[in-house]
Amino acid sequence: TEFWQAIEGHMSGSQLLTVLAQVGAAQGLWRAGRAQGLRALWKGNLTACLRLGPYSALQLAAYRRFVVLFTDDLGHISQWHAIMAGSLAGMVATIATYPTDVIKTRLIVQNRLEPSYKGILHAFYTIYHQEGFLALYRGVSSTVLGTIPFSAGSLFVYINLDKIWREPSSHFTPLQNFINGCLAAGVAQTLSFPFETVKRKMQAQSPYLPNYGGVDVHFTGMIDCFRQTVKHRGVLGLWSGLTASLLKVVPYFSIMFSTFEFCKRVCLYRNGYIESPLSYKLTPGVDQSLQPQELQELKLLRRGNLEPRKLQAKETHS
Repeated sequence: TEFWQAIEGHMSGSQLLTVLAQVGAAQGLWRAGRAQGLRALWKGNLTACLRLGPYSALQLAAYRRFVVLFTDDLGHISQWHAIMAGSLAGMVATIATYPTDVIKTRLIVQNRLEPSYKGILHAFYTIYHQEGFLALYRGVSSTVLGTIPFSAGSLFVYINLDKIWREPSSHFTPLQNFINGCLAAGVAQTLSFPFETVKRKMQAQSPYLPNYGGVDVHFTGMIDCFRQTVKHRGVLGLWSGLTASLLKVVPYFSIMFSTFEFCKRVCLYRNGYIESPLSYKLTPGVDQSLQPQELQELKLLRRGNLEPRKLQAKETHS
């Protein structure tokens, strides 16, 4: 968790640029930087780091549950079901920790020289008492809908990886897995980004903040936010801030994906399924359909049968 928090912290600058571009306040970034200094680039970073721990724990726990649900009787799970399990797990973790995301957005868009919120707890207290509990979940519907194109984009990339590299996925190197993560994250984030933009606008807008939170368009709901954004900023306005977002998301998910693949290989190697963690070359004579516990029991059984034979051979030789 500390590793991913460090990455999240180093990428906070791109997160700030993304949020300000999405709500339409990016033109004030230069003025904020001059007035508030480099610290302005890390606005909302503490909230993001505090959110990352419980988010990751909930996502992992939910993912394990969904994997068990989607696994067939033989213990296999398809790519589509694996991606669905990841998407649903992310959805559960997002909904559970969503209020912290709203607070992070509010802390980012506010003017540090004339702040509306003094900190995380004050922001939570103020939003709850001024706007009600549901204000802490403003924009969550857009987040849930955004998982559909994100999952579709990820699936499209993964099912075509062997065609891109012209070799089976079992032969991919760690560098290839890193590139695969970059490609999948880039495509998925680009497809789902309009929903992300609408979510940020809905989180930031508030009648209790100066200039309604600095949002460039005014709206009454998610659909109206889409409509007003296209009307005033064009269709490409839904992708405003995409470049800064990709600078954060692509390396983040690429490192996570390649690390996951390498750890999976290490586990397969330690359990005796493959010859080396650097490749997926299968160990000769090993039944790949066996579970790890069954494989270990088979090894112990073979050792038990070999030891009496060795003793008998020694006695015969002597």
